[in-house]
Amino acid sequence: MVSFHVDTELYPFAPHFFDLDGLAMHYADEGEADAPPVLFVHGNPTWSFYYRNLIQALSPTHRCIAPDHIGCGKSDKPGDDAYAYRLERRVDDLTRLVDSLGLEQVSLVAHDWGGMIGMTWAHRHPDRVARIALMNTAAFPLPASKRLPSSLWLTRTPLGAFLVRGFNAFGRGAVRFAARRPLDPRVRDGLLAPYDSWQNRIAVLRFVQDIPLSAKDPGYDLLEEVAAALPQFADTPFLICWGDKDFVFDRHFLAEWERRLPSAEVVRFPEAGHYLLEDEKQKVVARIVDFIRNDAEETA
Repeated sequence: MVSFHVDTELYPFAPHFFDLDGLAMHYADEGEADAPPVLFVHGNPTWSFYYRNLIQALSPTHRCIAPDHIGCGKSDKPGDDAYAYRLERRVDDLTRLVDSLGLEQVSLVAHDWGGMIGMTWAHRHPDRVARIALMNTAAFPLPASKRLPSSLWLTRTPLGAFLVRGFNAFGRGAVRFAARRPLDPRVRDGLLAPYDSWQNRIAVLRFVQDIPLSAKDPGYDLLEEVAAALPQFADTPFLICWGDKDFVFDRHFLAEWERRLPSAEVVRFPEAGHYLLEDEKQKVVARIVDFIRNDAEETA
């Protein structure tokens, strides 16, 4: 379970754990239990730490639930013999947690892989979704105009796998290149802290290996199903915050979002990269907080 230190000034949240068939899934749970819920779903190679500023901003008025996927953050990091590191299992984990907490009328906030996971959950439970805020992510197959970056292709090779698990190349690359501005050393260390050994980096690698790129890949049919169903959210308040300097989730992905869900509100941040909550912390936090709090006021 938890075996690393994180700066409590940055991440002051009490730990909570949900039992997934003997595996401990950690989640932050901040705010009043009966307040409107916000569900934060992180990507790779981050963890609930990535949402720390949003959680602190929203917890006075909302119940903020931010799980760490199995293999990530403060959750257990089992081997392949004990856990299936696949999209379908991730969605099942999230569903079981949400059900256990009895969350209804959820505001979903997701980034990176969290978009694929969170939007699959939303697709299956649209009646439980109040509104959605996404950041640099996808819920559809790779756009026809986009090629997977060479760095991600490398990670899917035996050499890349060795670099990821042996030297934390993916995590260290992310804290250097996913943010366009140099990270505070405490923030950098916080993002990297859970991934401090070969075993503890298993999920980082498996997430990259599990990206569905073609119909032969596990999860591709599920991704197509979710993509085809996106119009069901045409009347759902939907915000897309986008870092224009992201070299993976770039303009090709944003154009696909705008084509598939033209009713969504899009806010672009020209100087932000993939970690836009770090690059444009104040602006992005303010925009998402306003989006979620206005919904609470409108539905009160």
